[in-house]
Amino acid sequence: MLKIILVLLLAICGAPAQTKSQGATAPQDAQIEKEIRARLAKSVIGKDGFTVRVQGGVAYWDGTTDVVQHKGSATRMAKSAGAQKVVNHIKVGDAAKEKAAGNLEQGRRRAQIKRSQLR
Repeated sequence: MLKIILVLLLAICGAPAQTKSQGATAPQDAQIEKEIRARLAKSVIGKDGFTVRVQGGVAYWDGTTDVVQHKGSATRMAKSAGAQKVVNHIKVGDAAKEKAAGNLEQGRRRAQIKRSQLR
């Protein structure tokens, strides 16, 4: 009886199921990477000089940018090109962060003025 239970436990817990990203082959990775690079060449964010590689269906981004939105655009680009997962190591410059924070604060002030004018 104990042996049967052990066999059942090993069958249930033994080998993990293969995920989509683990099941991708090298030719599939190469095709996804080729598609990402083609889209990057046509895009505004291509000027930032990002590097991308695809391994196991996962796209890995590296580089720096002075535009906060370019980091998110790179992630969306890889996903739409077929990457199952994206690891985004793109760093946003301090000047871009400060500019985004200033724009956010300015937007908050505009919203406060509009609300106060309604009263």
